[in-house]
Amino acid sequence: MVGTKIFIKRGGRDEAEKPFWISFADLMTALMVLFLVVMGVALLAVTKNVTEREKLEEQHRKDIERILERFTEVAKRYDGIKVDKKRQAIDFGDRARFAFGKSTLTSDQESVLRQFVPEILTLANDDLGKRVLKRVVVEGYTDKTGSYLKNLNLSLQRSQRVLCSMFATTGTNILTTAQKEDVRNLFLVGGYSFNAAKETDEESRRVEMRMEFLGVKEQRAPAPEASGDFGECALR
Repeated sequence: MVGTKIFIKRGGRDEAEKPFWISFADLMTALMVLFLVVMGVALLAVTKNVTEREKLEEQHRKDIERILERFTEVAKRYDGIKVDKKRQAIDFGDRARFAFGKSTLTSDQESVLRQFVPEILTLANDDLGKRVLKRVVVEGYTDKTGSYLKNLNLSLQRSQRVLCSMFATTGTNILTTAQKEDVRNLFLVGGYSFNAAKETDEESRRVEMRMEFLGVKEQRAPAPEASGDFGECALR
């Protein structure tokens, strides 16, 4: 009896713990796989959104190029009027040149402007124009003679004179009431003094129409309700 050996079986504890560790490892593996799936889906969604955004931006850029080309084609029918695609502006050249220190236009100059502006309105109101064109800013310029503030006021008056010619009730090529309403809703007056003077003083005393375009998915603001009374030009 003295020599009898007693063996204690210790494998029970390890066998009891073994199923636990196997389950924990499987859980971590499953979580890792789930994490990778979620990250893959998220990256795919981000990539898809970026791709769609890039497609919209590319289409928007092409639409702007198309409408600028249409303006260019229209301008070719009028001597002296050019479209600067890079600056997105319409330069009227001698067709809207001002005398030194003056903000008045001749009757012939006003008549040309009233012929050309309806062309702008036609392009602005078709499907492409409504999709990309935000507004048209009439910008007047002066030469470098005189003080800054005096020329700033003069350039503003020149811009205003162009708009006044659109609302004239006498003369040739008078705009219709509907066209005048479109001018009121689409056009904006701006004055730039001699900040963009050209090579000669005569070329600097000019007026331009700069086109502003909508952003991607941006829509043109609806026209505000207004009466048909356009008033009279304050310039004399």
